[in-house]
Amino acid sequence: MKRDGPLREGFTTGTAAAGAAKAATLLLLTGRAPQTVDVPLPGGGRLTLAVAAAGLEGDTAVASIIKDAGDDPDVTHGAAIGCRVSRLPGAAAGTVAVDGGEGVGRVTLPGLPVAVGLAAINPAPRLQIAAAVAEAMALAGDNGGLAAVVTVAGGEGLARKTLNPRLGIVGGLSILGVSGIVRPFSHDAWQMSISEALDVARALGHETVGFSTGRRSEALLRTAEPDLPETALIQAADFFAFALAEAARRDFGRIVWAAFGGKLVKMAQGLANTHAHRGDTDFSALAGWCARAGWPAATARAAGAANTARHALEMAPSAAARTALIDILAGEALGHMRHFAGPRPRLVLTVFDFDGSRLARLEKSPIRP
Repeated sequence: MKRDGPLREGFTTGTAAAGAAKAATLLLLTGRAPQTVDVPLPGGGRLTLAVAAAGLEGDTAVASIIKDAGDDPDVTHGAAIGCRVSRLPGAAAGTVAVDGGEGVGRVTLPGLPVAVGLAAINPAPRLQIAAAVAEAMALAGDNGGLAAVVTVAGGEGLARKTLNPRLGIVGGLSILGVSGIVRPFSHDAWQMSISEALDVARALGHETVGFSTGRRSEALLRTAEPDLPETALIQAADFFAFALAEAARRDFGRIVWAAFGGKLVKMAQGLANTHAHRGDTDFSALAGWCARAGWPAATARAAGAANTARHALEMAPSAAARTALIDILAGEALGHMRHFAGPRPRLVLTVFDFDGSRLARLEKSPIRP
């Protein structure tokens, strides 16, 4: 169904958990349950959330926030994201221990941002939750150690509608959110925003346009291409082929793309859309590329059975072997960039590691008639 006007933004499970944690902490330390809470966002700024429920269960304070995904088709929309906060005897002053409880998954396989055995609470929301609890402690004038255990009502059932089981996250949902805000993933709206951003860049006379998949890759692209103005930087998300074709259609002389290792594998496959739901990673092809890179046969086969592309890259027997694989993947991806962009523009592909360091930079000259 189409809508008139912009799509409504929502907030992430991480932001909801931070709000529940702050509300529960205030209840525990002051005896009063707030109706709303103001929480910090990982991407900057703050957000005020309504508290759905709050109460005391013995020495533990419990609160929940109803997740609002805006107009994004998110399975967690309407879920009650909760937190149980209690004293942590013997802990150092100011300690906040964040963990997952009922409805929050546990990581059982490598290749994810969270170590095996830990609750599936990604690094950014984990810090966000701890910061929200710390704010509540400061407001209450109490710096004793606290434990904050995140919960999701019905999380185990909801998780079956996600990729979590395939990724080895068992027992519930992941707590996610790099920016803290959910921006609706509408294909038409996002593609229109890419086209409009390209029109602006062309109107301003930019000869180079830089694509990234999101905020983090864009920040790294800024560092790699410091001469690119803000109006030449476009978050193209997973629209790999569309963005390249649209940029070429507007006669940009140079097109730069920033990618991380996981997306690089899908780009090397030549997938037009690199979203997880649009195309699975071809691990048999990845195993073949590992063999081409000189990996031992057994290691290449193991990479073909990896949990994620990141997991496969972590299997590299040496730094040199990993570099050799990245170079092969980047070369394949650059070839597909040429296919999608056509012969005229100069193409640049910069690959970043998950820690932000640069792994490769390849360039392809225009094809002269």
